Amino acid sequence: MRLGAVDAKRAQSIGFAAAMGALAGAALTAHRGPRGALTGAVLGGAALAAVDGAARARQKPDEIPAVWARIAASGAIAAPIGWVAGRAGASPLAVGVASGAIAGAMGVRPQKVALGPVVGLAVGAAMRDRPPAQVAAAGVVAFRTVSQLVFREPQVSLVAGSAPADRLPFVVPLEARTRYVGTGYVKALAETIGGTYTEAAEDVGIVASLDALSGPDFDPAAVDPLVREFYEHTTRFALDIVPHWRTWVRPGYLLYRTLVARPLGQANVPWNLREAQRGMHSRIDTISGVDGAVSTRGWIRSFADSGEPIYVGIYTTYRREGRGYVSVGFPLPQANFTATLAPRQRAGGGLRLTSRGGDGQTGHYLSYIDADSRNLSTLGVPGFSEELDVYVEDGRLRADHAFSVFGLPFLTLEYRISRKG
Repeated sequence: MRLGAVDAKRAQSIGFAAAMGALAGAALTAHRGPRGALTGAVLGGAALAAVDGAARARQKPDEIPAVWARIAASGAIAAPIGWVAGRAGASPLAVGVASGAIAGAMGVRPQKVALGPVVGLAVGAAMRDRPPAQVAAAGVVAFRTVSQLVFREPQVSLVAGSAPADRLPFVVPLEARTRYVGTGYVKALAETIGGTYTEAAEDVGIVASLDALSGPDFDPAAVDPLVREFYEHTTRFALDIVPHWRTWVRPGYLLYRTLVARPLGQANVPWNLREAQRGMHSRIDTISGVDGAVSTRGWIRSFADSGEPIYVGIYTTYRREGRGYVSVGFPLPQANFTATLAPRQRAGGGLRLTSRGGDGQTGHYLSYIDADSRNLSTLGVPGFSEELDVYVEDGRLRADHAFSVFGLPFLTLEYRISRKG
């Protein structure tokens, strides 16, 4: 990016911060009348512009602004909201609890969700004689400060501000070019990038060969032949799914599913056993090059009775420093959510794929894909983790897929796998 463009972007950011600070300053001093609000707007605009300017000056490439600048900005956003709540008749105590609760909910982490209302209650009680705008700003700033001290590990990290895909091999650089992903995604992708599209390809797997995953922690030769066959010839098998949701996550997932997953046609996991018993249709769509070799494998699962998508995942493998990895990309509108997993040996000839490798490759990544340059702007999501165990038990193929967020398990998908026919 040219120096002039960088300066223009920085000036734009500082200008936006000044406007946000002016609005916050006016809300914080509105109880002093028009002259007080005007003075507060001038001081607030200058203060937040200075904070943003200092943060941007110290900001390094591929780095998000300093936490103290983000905390100041969140307090500025809360102030006018608190003023509006006060005008509507909310008490300072109620505003304090609400501001803490909202800030905690935006933190996503369950521990933060629980901490938010507690901090908000304490601030609201201590400032019950102050204007609601001040209580709201103080509640958010207090919560953000406390949570920063208590929860040291970051929720997200900026991996790349704008980078070519070959610099980020752990990201699947394929996005949805419409607002709906759905079961026709691979066909639409083939029309965009070229290649021969095959719907419901026969006798293919989610990986071409398990040998591509060999490394110090995994020897493909030690894997049970049935497990190898499942990975290399996935379409020979039928899958039944049994979801086990933890109670604490159910309300949030129900809201997410209604507002996001179903309209998007992606990541629409069954809600309970009754829904899972509707049956699941599984297929792998492929795109092949001129040489006939498969270049793209999309594992598509949908409800058998309605065809409604459950999820669409693009499976890839790659090697780095003598190790093999599996990356599963979930296309989103103009973006992709990728899970990169490392293979591990499992007792009894099984295979475990885990995102907890700690090697700079494994993990979960949310990427925005620029439509023109194809560069990736990527965030790491270290708080999210998953493990997939595929194994043979009493002669039958089984799989357990466990998910957790910030160390708290929230979902296990139990797969019962049987050979078709």
